[in-house]
Amino acid sequence: MTRFLQYVFNGLSSGAIYSLLALSLVIVYRGSGHLNFAQGEMAMLSAFFAWWYSGRMAIWLAVILAAVTAFVLAAITERLIIRPIGHRSPFAVVVAAIGLFLGLNSLAPFAWRVTTQQPFESLFPREPGDFIRIGGATWRYEHIGRLIVMLILAALLFVLFQKTKLGLAMRAVASNPETAPLVGINTGQVLMVSWGLAAFVGAIGGCLVASVNTNIDAAMMFTIFFSATAAATLGGFDSLGGAVMSGLVLGVVENMTAGYFPSQIGQELRFSVSLLIILVVLLVRPSGLFGSQRVERV
Repeated sequence: MTRFLQYVFNGLSSGAIYSLLALSLVIVYRGSGHLNFAQGEMAMLSAFFAWWYSGRMAIWLAVILAAVTAFVLAAITERLIIRPIGHRSPFAVVVAAIGLFLGLNSLAPFAWRVTTQQPFESLFPREPGDFIRIGGATWRYEHIGRLIVMLILAALLFVLFQKTKLGLAMRAVASNPETAPLVGINTGQVLMVSWGLAAFVGAIGGCLVASVNTNIDAAMMFTIFFSATAAATLGGFDSLGGAVMSGLVLGVVENMTAGYFPSQIGQELRFSVSLLIILVVLLVRPSGLFGSQRVERV
């Protein structure tokens, strides 16, 4: 039982990060109808900003400022790159997102002139005695902190989408961008806010990853973003609750499979679980477990 609980606690910690990145994917999709394959690299770039800012202020202030920076840069990117391309072809947005992925991955090390990992201050207490014991298993404060941050952001996003005019406008634009302006919705503004908000949430996730690793580098988000995409696929790209639940479940499943089958899977191959989940969900239920299926009249 102790071993089982330990895998659950560790899985909830990594799952919280998957959920945050999955939420950022859902925000972009619900606000614009696009999938942003560069979301992971935008989070990585935000972690570099937080690392740079932390040399001038407290670490949590640096993280918040980095998230705000990500919001502004993503909004500008949507306005100057994504929107003009999207008017010509929806498929071109996918190509542009892949281009952003490659460009941002090369930009961060070049901009800060670093070729090795750089130390990143932990966002939560991580001394040897900073944990609580439940059923013989240890649940560290830093693991609990990541889960709490994710749940707070998820709750705020739920309120935004369900209780505010902006959230309603974002859903309307994603559903039917052609008719949304006819009811007084500023489509361009909604698209910018969607990309900016997704980058803000992703920036928090990227900084949490840097806090877990205690360092930053250009490749820090590769496997994390892959698992987050699996979580968004499993939960449904238009479901905030699905992203949260799927991310947590995926984190627990990965840790359990790696823990109970160390010789067959282990830590090196535990991310293959994400690939398997993506393939199964796309074959069985493309809209995800919690996503809504679109019905078109003919």
